[in-house]
Amino acid sequence: MLVKMYGAALQGVEARPVSIEVFVGTGAQYYMVGLPDNSIRESWKRMETAIRSSSLRMPRSRIVINLAPADLPKRGAAFDLPMAIGILQASGQIALNATADTMLWGELALDGELRPSRGALNIAALAVRQGLKRLILPKANAGEAAQAGKIAVYAADNLKEVVGFLKGQHHLVAHEAKVSKEPLTSFAPDWADVSGQKFSKRALELAAAGGHNLLMSGPPGAGKTMLARRLPGILPPLSHEQGLEVTQIHSVAGQLKAEDTLIRQAPFRAPHHTCSNVALVGGGNPPGPGEISLAHLGVLYLDEMPEFRRSVLEVLRQPIEEGEIVISRARYSLQLPARFMLLASMNPCPCGYPGHPQKSCSCHPIQIQRYRSRISGPLLDRFDMQINVKPVPLSELRNNPGRENSALVRERVLAARLRQRHRQGCRLNAHLQSSDLPRYCNLPRELRAYATGAADK
Repeated sequence: MLVKMYGAALQGVEARPVSIEVFVGTGAQYYMVGLPDNSIRESWKRMETAIRSSSLRMPRSRIVINLAPADLPKRGAAFDLPMAIGILQASGQIALNATADTMLWGELALDGELRPSRGALNIAALAVRQGLKRLILPKANAGEAAQAGKIAVYAADNLKEVVGFLKGQHHLVAHEAKVSKEPLTSFAPDWADVSGQKFSKRALELAAAGGHNLLMSGPPGAGKTMLARRLPGILPPLSHEQGLEVTQIHSVAGQLKAEDTLIRQAPFRAPHHTCSNVALVGGGNPPGPGEISLAHLGVLYLDEMPEFRRSVLEVLRQPIEEGEIVISRARYSLQLPARFMLLASMNPCPCGYPGHPQKSCSCHPIQIQRYRSRISGPLLDRFDMQINVKPVPLSELRNNPGRENSALVRERVLAARLRQRHRQGCRLNAHLQSSDLPRYCNLPRELRAYATGAADK
């Protein structure tokens, strides 16, 4: 007997539909075709033991499982549940029409328990696009998958519950999407913690309002990292659509926390300077998103930017311009979103003290030149704003009343972004094309002369 099931394969941040065909006939051998990886090939023993542990019958017959399309690589153990249900249907233990308009997803333990897998939200979104009405998956993935909407999400603890539900003998309640009641800015350090630095804080506020890339240069201890860590607190929360987009990326990468159902905070990623090209832009085996995609619609912070390898920094040039990264390899090609705000900090020289009011620079001019040349001119040109962060005098640290908190600054940033989106068709200033400038940023004659003089200098 031949049955067909709905499945899905993750390719980058996208989920591709997979048809799972199960044939049970005469003989006593198991076959699996359709480019399965090792985790799927090893599923025979998991499925057999889980079926027997659930007081069900594993047929001692010739079983052929085909994962179509045949030219699409399939990865991950989440095919366990649909393949096991297909075997039970083909052997007559479950009605053939029980899985109509239904997608199943989940890894099986030897005792039949359902274990969570990555990418539940992506799978749910695919099921919606395919016009399916039900999604059955492990309980740990239910909250995440329910955020997709427009599909009934049923969560089960084990294989026995799924079989009982499909037979009409066990009741499962459709999981509803939950909205977090936590304050959206509770995680970020407060803007009011920073004493002084009026100029630098103003620059960060302008960068946040327009989505501009910003480079901070200053001596050690001036507060560059302290300022950068407080930038997420003044960024507006993500919309529901943006949250879905970001959550799908983090889910596929395995970066989603168990209690997270929908990311509403703009991401803030700060990779160490020892990270590789693949860690930064994505790829690998299996292919997945890198730091620039995990920072999508948020901030990518490069602390001590000259310490990053130049080859790593240079791969940022194209994603900054395009807002996406296309990774081409011999066996696959991925297109990953990467619309991020680049924030970086550096010292002006190896010792970091030129122009310091109390300490003198001990670096030779050649050393300074070599240090600064670690960042190429084309990459520096992609920073809309470059500022010098100066150390704050001790007197100003002790007496600095009336500091603004993050909530107050965030309101101004949100108001500025709303004006930009209303004026420019949902685009921030940093994302305008050259053809848009005469229309949206046409300066009066006197201001144009001032801007031209500043550009010439």
